[in-house]
Amino acid sequence: MVQVISYTAPGRNAISERGLPVSMVESYDIVVVGGGPAGSSAAMQAARAGMSVILVEKEPQIATTVRTSGVTWMETIREFGIPDRCYNPIRNYGFRSPGNEVVVRGGSYGAAVLDVRATYRWLASQAEDAGARVLTGTAIRSAAREGGQISLSGTGERGSVRLRGRVVVDASGFYGVVAEALELADRWKRFGAGAEYEMRAERVDPETWWLMVGSGYSPAGYAWVFPTGKETVRVGVGVAKPECAADPREILDGLLSGGVGPVGDLGKTEVLEYHYGLIPNGGIDRVTAHDGLILVGDSAGQANPLVLEGIRYAIRFGRLAGETAASAVKSGDTSAGSLRAYEAGWRRMADSKIRSAYRVQDRWLSLTDGQWDSELDTIRELSADEFLDFVKADFGASRILRLAARHPRLAVRQLFRLVRPRSN
Repeated sequence: MVQVISYTAPGRNAISERGLPVSMVESYDIVVVGGGPAGSSAAMQAARAGMSVILVEKEPQIATTVRTSGVTWMETIREFGIPDRCYNPIRNYGFRSPGNEVVVRGGSYGAAVLDVRATYRWLASQAEDAGARVLTGTAIRSAAREGGQISLSGTGERGSVRLRGRVVVDASGFYGVVAEALELADRWKRFGAGAEYEMRAERVDPETWWLMVGSGYSPAGYAWVFPTGKETVRVGVGVAKPECAADPREILDGLLSGGVGPVGDLGKTEVLEYHYGLIPNGGIDRVTAHDGLILVGDSAGQANPLVLEGIRYAIRFGRLAGETAASAVKSGDTSAGSLRAYEAGWRRMADSKIRSAYRVQDRWLSLTDGQWDSELDTIRELSADEFLDFVKADFGASRILRLAARHPRLAVRQLFRLVRPRSN
């Protein structure tokens, strides 16, 4: 017979605890799968609400592998109190196309490149400090509904693991392992694939990032140079799938060997790490609240398709997921109807903006090299704040109206028409 243990005060050896005894089922109020920013934020918020919470991460440590370039915004840094040691601030934004170049310069820092590993571990430590248990080196392999709850089975270094939660938060990233196991979601068919080297470079401008567009940089996407400090940068290439069959690493290696564009300006370089990641790029029509289950972060497709960043959404909506899950457990109703407040909440904040960004992305993917050269002339007219609002996909009605009023030129007004909210 299987022993079931219910926890009200989870253990707190978060970052390195591994495995559980083979014959035991551990029961929690809330089980969070995935130790990225969405999962850690959900676990923290639920634990602060007094829930028994376990956060399960498949890697040996939080953020053993880096799968994102780490771009975010200074307003996100301030909103969540991310420590200074975890990011490099950016104030200038360079764009390079085959025949054009523009640098939008800001008086203050508006963007940031995160130390991804340090940031994710800081978020996990916040969850631990709130009372959540963080279990690493444990991969969830299957999920099933049992007695009105969701039961999860997995493997860790010490053998099989079984967990049960009154609410499960699927923050497992691109593959959405819990939702897929329960046959509530299919694998993403449209997505971005990115390959990146973290490098030491001879010449680094720590306050300026570069985005490179056009066929010479990526046949369906863009390349980037994101400084992480005075001597280090991340150089990468992203491609849209299935639109492009090319391997982003092969394109990246070609850019480095050819010293193309801003990559050549770095001078002598030394590779420190290789990163590879996938991010959903297939729309946000996936249902994210089910009986006893919430999807958040990449599992829910919550990403900005313009620059394929989603860390701010992961933290913000992770917290909302943890708060909603805790309220549902306290009420004794963990049905989809009770958890739907989460779905309504995050869609109210981001749905229309993400949909508008998809329209811009579709247009960008269709541009020729010559059209990209013209597109950069439009970007040249924007202030740093306007540019950031645009690439963040912050298409609020008041911002759009101000943009259209300040820039009467036809190209900008056409952009306004493209991103203005539409009824669904």
